[in-house]
Amino acid sequence: MNSEVLMLRAPPVLLLLLLLFGSLPAPPARAQSGTQAAPQAKGFRLEQNYPNPANPDTYIPFVLEDAMFADGGTRVVSMRIVNMFGQLVATPRAVGHPRGRNVPVLNLRYTEPGQKVAYWDGRDTNGNPVATGVYVCMLQVDNRTVYDRVMVTAPPKRRSRFWPFGRRGN
Repeated sequence: MNSEVLMLRAPPVLLLLLLLFGSLPAPPARAQSGTQAAPQAKGFRLEQNYPNPANPDTYIPFVLEDAMFADGGTRVVSMRIVNMFGQLVATPRAVGHPRGRNVPVLNLRYTEPGQKVAYWDGRDTNGNPVATGVYVCMLQVDNRTVYDRVMVTAPPKRRSRFWPFGRRGN
């Protein structure tokens, strides 16, 4: 089949997408990797959230490596979810922290290395569900910060029952 004929049969939206994204350069190699760790942030890392995309809640794992605790000290950890403008949206909660269950990951002290997990329910600081979109997870350990994207999709809406013959029970 001729490629010209195929292009004429494609929906206009596909043609528009081809024009827009076909002419853009490839993203830089750093943006293609899942986790974007800054070079100076040695000793800890932020891993990919799961499920991804969040629908609406998600778990966010992070690792505090052995090298951070070589001196026997404690590490102060904070995690925030911000929007694309850098405005605070939410503070995830720690899963299994010694201070208790569902403690916000905000200036928490960790004394041992290993993989830790935070949970975000997909709600903002006021308890409202966040809109579908891309958010940024900021992990800060001892004043060093790494970032990663968190995509949120809307939960499936409940379908109302359709009664074709009037109200039920009539």
